Amino acid sequence: MNINAEEYRNKVRGCWIGKNIGGTIGAPMEGNTKTNNVEFYTHDLNGDPLPNDDLDLQLIWLTAAEYHGIYNLTPQLLGEYWINYIVGPWNEYSVCHFNIAKGLYPPLSGSTNNDIWKNSNGAWIRSEIWACVFPGNPDEAIRFAYMDACQDHCGDGIYAEMFTTALESAAFVVNDLRKLIDIGLCKIPADCRVARSVQLACNCYDNGDNWLTARNKVMEDSSDLGWFQAPANVAFAVIGLLYGEGDFGKSVCRAVNCGDDTDCTAATVGSILGIMYGYSNIPEKWIKPIGNSIKNIAIQILGRPRVAQLPQSIDALTDRVIKLAHAAQHENPALFSLNNEKTTIPEGYHATLTAQETAREIWAYSPYELVFKLPFGEIYVDFENGVNIAPGETKQVRVGISSIIGNQNEVYFKWHMPEGWQAAPNSSSVMVKLGWASGFTHAVTAGAFDDNIIYIPLEVRMSGRTNPTILQVPFLLAGATSYPKGTGDKSFHCTLMRLRARS
Repeated sequence: MNINAEEYRNKVRGCWIGKNIGGTIGAPMEGNTKTNNVEFYTHDLNGDPLPNDDLDLQLIWLTAAEYHGIYNLTPQLLGEYWINYIVGPWNEYSVCHFNIAKGLYPPLSGSTNNDIWKNSNGAWIRSEIWACVFPGNPDEAIRFAYMDACQDHCGDGIYAEMFTTALESAAFVVNDLRKLIDIGLCKIPADCRVARSVQLACNCYDNGDNWLTARNKVMEDSSDLGWFQAPANVAFAVIGLLYGEGDFGKSVCRAVNCGDDTDCTAATVGSILGIMYGYSNIPEKWIKPIGNSIKNIAIQILGRPRVAQLPQSIDALTDRVIKLAHAAQHENPALFSLNNEKTTIPEGYHATLTAQETAREIWAYSPYELVFKLPFGEIYVDFENGVNIAPGETKQVRVGISSIIGNQNEVYFKWHMPEGWQAAPNSSSVMVKLGWASGFTHAVTAGAFDDNIIYIPLEVRMSGRTNPTILQVPFLLAGATSYPKGTGDKSFHCTLMRLRARS
């Protein structure tokens, strides 16, 4: 199976310029929960787009994949890049940063003390890189979408990015918008809030409701979630796509006019249509005002020799993403080939795009698991309902090992509990025989905390070896936070508004 290289480049370039167009049109109205009446850019741009964190974070993922290799990425590695290069200080971004700084690596960084923002918009707005690197292969793309989204989200915040990633990846080989929406819906649980809101938007369109009625129904249905949440805003993007009726500018502006997180909804609409139509079919009147450059706001690279120079233009970004896609195809020959031959889609391939095996595997991932990558394997610690615990409270903690290297068949674990803490049945050495039982569960009862977080040593020994590995397992005091006061508060979003106002 093959995608013609020129067609592919046209679509990747269209994706990124569409992202910049939509983000620039929607940015001035961001945060307005009322409807807007936008038909074009609302201010003089002088040939430059507005900065957009939706695009910024994807440049960091690009550099990580370029340096390490796309198939060497892990949630924990992306977390390291997050804490070093992502400086956007608002909402879930800040929660993620301070969680990782405390040792709460993804997916704990997205599920811990993040109740307000865990289902918000920070993840699904940065899905395009995975779609462009894995064109026509949504199942491969959503694996990386999960790694990305679990940095600062869980639940519907993750499902939202799986939806947009799958839709965008499929858009490289499918031109029917309703089929694309169906493909996206197949990759998320049918009973999640994102699916419910998207289906509501589709039903309104099918029933002949106008776009404003559809928008109001979605807003009402999601009123219990509050503003800046993924279910309603993903549905607003879908409203833009459906009610735009194939017109690029009308579609992007429809999304903006729904209100709320307008730069995100419009940018996603622009990128989807950019993939479907290609750069060459986006009207020049939308491209000319913003030019070819990329402006940053949420990332910072200062003298880091391991990180490549960030792309400064849409064309440079396009070239580097295409190079990364070729590298992925070299590592995984099952992906679409990208060459000068005519695009060829095998018979029956479209039917495979709605398969759910990979998606269901991802749905089953625990949001409360901490993974330690060691030379001989991976140790995982899975906390019952998260790392938060109160003195005297008991929590079930599952410990296990996977991806073992070599012939060892026994691993020994031992908790070194501080005074007043207990692990039942006991904290003495526990032997795990690989191939028979891959782990064990202890009931950990908390004692006193000296600070809002405590790190309990977990000793790991391989059979036949004398050197121990000591892991520091975090427990967070219930009711305490791992981030500065204000970052988990809706008012903190005002920081973003001020930053953009000065940019």
